[in-house]
Amino acid sequence: MDETYIKVKGNWKFFYRAVDKFGETLDFMLSERRNAPAATLFFAKALSTNGIPEKIVIDKSGANTAGIRGVNKIIKRFGYQVPITTIRSKYLNNIIEQDHRFIKRRTRPMLGFKSFSSASATLEGIEVTHMIRKKQFNSNTSGFAQFAGLAG
Repeated sequence: MDETYIKVKGNWKFFYRAVDKFGETLDFMLSERRNAPAATLFFAKALSTNGIPEKIVIDKSGANTAGIRGVNKIIKRFGYQVPITTIRSKYLNNIIEQDHRFIKRRTRPMLGFKSFSSASATLEGIEVTHMIRKKQFNSNTSGFAQFAGLAG
């Protein structure tokens, strides 16, 4: 799990992303802030769609650590006794750091976005396209058909 910066209305916003150990995108979210509530919201969203992992690799961000701590409290209330192990290492995050290049390559020529909602929608489209390119979806249909199905 990691975040990158995206410029919206001249201000930096935070694009949270999670990938698995094979480089497949698990989830993503654009946030106005990089703090514990934003990180907790992202982790809760990612875990609700992908299940609870044994461990999560993050960088040295205190907000992400606090977010995982908050999620561990939530899942403990639901009866899951084994907490998610957190590994804080900037070197083990290389898969997602390299995956950020694809987003940056698409957004840098735009010189930022004019609104938060258009930034969110555009980034979702870029992520879905990247996921199709990485063959994360059903390979029986064409890429356009998959994109049209997800967009609709």
